[in-house]
Amino acid sequence: MRKAFTMAAIIASLLISSPALSNTEIALLKQQLDTLKKNYEQRIEALESRLIETEKRTQYVELKTQEAAVKPKQSSFLTQNSFNPAISLILDGRFADMGNDPDDYALPGFMLGGESGLGSQGFAVGESELVMSANIDNTFYGKATLGFHNDDGSTEVDLEEAYIQTLGLGNGLTIKAGRFFSAMGYLNEHHVHTWDFADAPLIYRGLFGDQLRDDGIQLSYIAPTDTFLQLGAEIMSGSQFPSAGEQSGIGAATVFANIGGDIGIEHSWQLGLSHWQANNIEGRTGGGHAHGEDDSAEETPSFDGDSKINAVDFVYKWAPNGNPKNQHVKVQFEYFDRKENGTISMLNSGPPLEETSFDGHQKGWYAQTIYQFKPRWRAGLRYDQLESDNTGFDDDVLMEAGLDSDGFKPKRMSAMIEWLPSEFSRIRLQFNRDKSYQESDDQIFLQYTTSLGSHGAHQY
Repeated sequence: MRKAFTMAAIIASLLISSPALSNTEIALLKQQLDTLKKNYEQRIEALESRLIETEKRTQYVELKTQEAAVKPKQSSFLTQNSFNPAISLILDGRFADMGNDPDDYALPGFMLGGESGLGSQGFAVGESELVMSANIDNTFYGKATLGFHNDDGSTEVDLEEAYIQTLGLGNGLTIKAGRFFSAMGYLNEHHVHTWDFADAPLIYRGLFGDQLRDDGIQLSYIAPTDTFLQLGAEIMSGSQFPSAGEQSGIGAATVFANIGGDIGIEHSWQLGLSHWQANNIEGRTGGGHAHGEDDSAEETPSFDGDSKINAVDFVYKWAPNGNPKNQHVKVQFEYFDRKENGTISMLNSGPPLEETSFDGHQKGWYAQTIYQFKPRWRAGLRYDQLESDNTGFDDDVLMEAGLDSDGFKPKRMSAMIEWLPSEFSRIRLQFNRDKSYQESDDQIFLQYTTSLGSHGAHQY
């Protein structure tokens, strides 16, 4: 091609600058120039045809690639996922020093259950987990989590999660079925090892026994909008605290909504609303207290009735240039309000059995800020406060059950600093000034958390 341009330039130059050429020579040069022009046009046409054909082939390959991503072959799922699930082991350990005896802990105005205690003094294994997950096929994803924790010097194993979840159902819909953490509130769905503090907020301790989980089914929908919008509902067995007992059908239900978005590239936010309720609760028990040396004489408060909880949560995150790796800030707030109607009985009391009507109203909130000021260092502050207004026809029974707060408002201030050698390990030091019960307590926790193996991404 370059030679053709050179020859044409030479011929044109000769035609312009050589007046001595004969007519025959001029005609010959013109003929050669026309031939070069025709050859050039043919080559251009050939190159254009090749370019069009290449573009068609590229579009075809991209189309097939997209189709393969949307509709993967069954054998691909079986080969990559079913026989090679992602397995991770979360190891957690801690040292705790407290001024008060943790066995005497109570939360005035609230019936404690689940794993809502302070834990033990000294060295102990924390909330360790064994997690297994995989795509079952092109329709379902499965996950199971076994929890290991220390209880009065012995290690207990608990099935925390065991559920299946749909893949690619379409139209923004997802269905989850089995045992899972409820979408009630913001923190509840997050595993303990992802929490920013070593213990749960006071309101989670008072309402859920640290976390709300149950057996059931969840339906969630993400709307096709520029702003993130998620709507969902859960129906559950109601066999776990704060409901209780075996149910023949639906024992509890949850509805939730989350909306959020980005402000530029450095700021993001999410606002959530949720509601949980359980009707006809039978025999929800809390911590008891003994009379004398006979353990059989331990009186345990039990609640029968209806319970409703409303919650609002808000999370804001900032990271310079949208990159949270080296520096970021997270602000987190949650507020819960619970109303209950029914009967409180003191099991193992009497005869006659001590009981009273119960009209309960408990509420509380927490706010916390986490600041990662260096790539491997984070610090945080948290404040909790609770309030209750419980009434019944027998104040003495309410007092025995720990539900008469006598105007006391539990509160707590926490500060932590942690070192993260990598994304798989963390060392945390935390201090609590705990005024959640009548005798104030200074608490210190030194905690390590590590992750071994393949572990999925965490939630927002």
